[in-house]
This record gives sequence, C-alpha cells and structure tokens, in this order.
Amino acid sequence: MKLSEIKTKLNQLKTIAFQLPNGTLVPNHFHVTEVGKISKHFIDCGGTIRQEEVANFQLWEANDYDHRLHPEKLLSIIELSEKVLNIGDLEIEVEYQSDTIGKFGLDFDGTNFLLTIKQTDCLAKDNCGVPQEKPRVKLSELQNASCCTPDSGCC
Repeated sequence: MKLSEIKTKLNQLKTIAFQLPNGTLVPNHFHVTEVGKISKHFIDCGGTIRQEEVANFQLWEANDYDHRLHPEKLLSIIELSEKVLNIGDLEIEVEYQSDTIGKFGLDFDGTNFLLTIKQTDCLAKDNCGVPQEKPRVKLSELQNASCCTPDSGCC
C-alpha cells in the first residue's frame, strides 16, 4: 500500500485497527511512534547497485490503555512527514515488535489494515547461478500415450 492509498482509507474511517498475519489485532492502544523515509543503497549478489525507498511506520504499544489513535490524527502525522521529510508516494513498510522487530507490508480489507508478511529474495538470479525453479508436475496428471496402463494389455 502506498501513502496516497492509506490517506484515502483514513479519510473514510472512524477508527484504526491493524491486524497481524496470524489474525490477531494489534492492541487498540497502540501508538504510531515514527513515520519516516528509509533509503537503502546496496549491491546485490550479481554486482548490480540498487536503491530502494519506503515510507516507514513504527507501531508501538505501551501500558497507556486510554490512548486511541484516531484516523484524522494519523493523517495529520503522515501529511506533516510528507512535507517536512519530503516523502513521496512510497510503499509503506510497518515495523512492529512482538518477540523481535518485524517488518511488514500493508494492505486493507475494508475494515482493518493488514500487516502482511514480507519475504527475502535474490534480485540477481540470472547473474549469480541460482537455477530456475522447475515446475512441479503431478505424475497422476501426466497423459502420455506410451505409458502402460493396467487395462492396456501391455503387461
């Protein structure tokens, strides 16, 4: 989800809820402690120099059970960070701590913002020798005329 998308959704909501990939909700007394821009400048295993930028939200919960972040407040935080930090319409990455700090993508199901699982990947598969994954085929689905079947009389 991009910043423009979350801003549109926030304008339509009365409350904010974030749902973890396992289906549980982040406690509703969470804070958004950071909205920022993260820049990554790196070289992949194939030798290509790359740059990536994401908008970063950090969710945090404390024992402040009376705190509730309202959509208009989060919208104002996002708009201020866009202006002050010169953040463009970037994809959002969300940090949230359970056992360790997790990084998540963001989606929306019409009610809740969904923290989605992110995966690592090799960006230079063609340059670093990673073989292409072969398609998996079920033997029961193969139809080959030269195969011997129980009723064919070939055995």
